[in-house]
Amino acid sequence: MSATDTATWTLDTVHSTADFTVKHMVVATFRGTFDTIDATLDYDGDTPKITGTVPVAGVVVKDENLYGHLQSPDFFDAERTPEITFVSTAVRQIEGGPAVEVDGDLTIKGVTRPVTATGYITEPTEDIAGNSKVGVELTTVIDRTAFGLSWNAPLPKGGFAVDNDVTLTVNLEFVAAQA
Repeated sequence: MSATDTATWTLDTVHSTADFTVKHMVVATFRGTFDTIDATLDYDGDTPKITGTVPVAGVVVKDENLYGHLQSPDFFDAERTPEITFVSTAVRQIEGGPAVEVDGDLTIKGVTRPVTATGYITEPTEDIAGNSKVGVELTTVIDRTAFGLSWNAPLPKGGFAVDNDVTLTVNLEFVAAQA
């Protein structure tokens, strides 16, 4: 069975993650995640289309004050722009292997920019319950300031509190939609 035998795949939310990493205070990598993800994988012929949404209120960080700051207009502006969305526009297999490049439109804080992510889309496999599943693992690096996430604070000895480059990673497990 190939992935194209099934037109629509729905997200297994238990086995899927979306997270981000960013250099903090010049010395360490800060990690955050989103506790709610909605995504679909659709095939039109052999071409997959990936769409996804995360509510910014679902960001998970270890500090209440930071959570509040991320929800504010300084960062995600959750009141006015409650979701981050992605819609793929092209998927290309990278020469010689199972790796792919996925082009798409990423919208954060109401700003849409094209991005290219790299990773893998697996062939379908059957799980222990007999369900057909496909995995998608993608990573990209964005400049957060291009999406209006421009808050920062200078450090006394140089540098800034938060780097502009943010790595976004999704690990998605899809199950064949039931007819």
